[in-house]
Amino acid sequence: MTAPGRSLASVARGGVLGLAGAGAGAAAQVALVLVVTRSFPPATAGALFTAMALCLMTAGVVRLDASNGLVHALAHHSSGAERAPMSAYVRAAGYPVIALSTVTGVAVYLLAPTVADVTGVPGEWVRLLALALPFIACADVLVAATRGLGAMGPTTYLLGVVQPLTQLTLICLATIAGSASALPLAWALPYVPVLALAALWLYRHTPPAVVARTEARYMLGAEHRQTGPGTPPEAVGGPGPGADERARHTRHAAAELWRHTGPRAAAGGIQAVFQRLDIVIVAVLAGPVEAACYTAATRFKLIGQLTAQGLAHAVQPRLVRALTGHDLHTARRLYQVTTLWLVALTWPVWIAYAALAPWLPALLGAAYERGAQVAVVLAVTMMIASACGMADLALIAAGHTTTSLANTTIAITVTVAADIALVPAHGALGAALGWSAGVLVKNLLPLFHLHRKYRLRPFGRHTPAALRPRTWHEGAA
Repeated sequence: MTAPGRSLASVARGGVLGLAGAGAGAAAQVALVLVVTRSFPPATAGALFTAMALCLMTAGVVRLDASNGLVHALAHHSSGAERAPMSAYVRAAGYPVIALSTVTGVAVYLLAPTVADVTGVPGEWVRLLALALPFIACADVLVAATRGLGAMGPTTYLLGVVQPLTQLTLICLATIAGSASALPLAWALPYVPVLALAALWLYRHTPPAVVARTEARYMLGAEHRQTGPGTPPEAVGGPGPGADERARHTRHAAAELWRHTGPRAAAGGIQAVFQRLDIVIVAVLAGPVEAACYTAATRFKLIGQLTAQGLAHAVQPRLVRALTGHDLHTARRLYQVTTLWLVALTWPVWIAYAALAPWLPALLGAAYERGAQVAVVLAVTMMIASACGMADLALIAAGHTTTSLANTTIAITVTVAADIALVPAHGALGAALGWSAGVLVKNLLPLFHLHRKYRLRPFGRHTPAALRPRTWHEGAA
């Protein structure tokens, strides 16, 4: 079997696992929104959705895009070059996130009254989520490390099953108890077991003895290069690295990892803001009731986002290897096949969502009658976005993190400008139109760059391969 064939088979297997987790996670999150909107007043639901958006937005900023940087570093690590041990990359990615998320959490805790006045979120909710911020940010980084080591299982089970289903269960318990004050705790608490289980997985798959031996080999190899090929390893090192050597490995890994991730750290933060700022803008400019309507109607976009995320988790390491290795044939095939898979999986959902939009208020409640218009805008926009494929991911995989930063900055500028112009007069519908403009810019700009530099297109001669069952099974042998 050819190398592209093996890549597609591997992506297919990983993609199926990722999509299973994404489907479970999307269903649980949509159910969570339905439970909250049907059980609590729109003002309470809007305050909760705004608090969730603020917390995830802040976590995305303080994460510094270390998750994607870690996947890139660990996937590239498999190229066989002499590099720092894998554990050093995990430390290099994790330490800055721990520090920044802790400092930011303290700052938000102290500024809780101001945040509450601006957004309408109760101050005690802001303080609780400020305490949860380091757990939320670090959990995603550790789960990303498992993907970088070649495992899709932890991502599927932890982010696709454990976290959303536990959140839904705890929200339901809070609803049964009639305790609105417990809602943010019910949403944030599941990140603690996700963090602990990801750390346990990494510990079990890189036990201390294995890490010590790996780092010792790296240390001896470095010393061997310095002293010359005639010097035996026994003459330049002991059985394992000490604290000084571990620190040196971490510094080496940090320099390499943040060289790639540094420009993308800003883009990752902007991307996190882009995904959820619209909810906060609606809450600030139009109030929590409109924020609840907008969030409830657009929550179904998680289906498309998580489907794309499930495929992206599977394809990202292979796309990195193909583009950094200048294997454009494999890159084109991966990009075009996964684009058709994305369209095939999401377009039926969006067509049905637009067709059923007039009945959305009956599902959410009478206070959400404007949700039908928002749903149509959402469906059309997501269909166009999915037809572009994972353009930004491909651009990042090719190393153009600065271009990705510029594209995302333009997209969020368009979104904010449109929201400021439209939300005061049109509420949730205005926010949906602003979000749509930003999404189109964010997808079309990287598509233009990919075509100009690599002649990569979302559809082409490799697209029919996605329709052949052999594409899914050719790697089984």
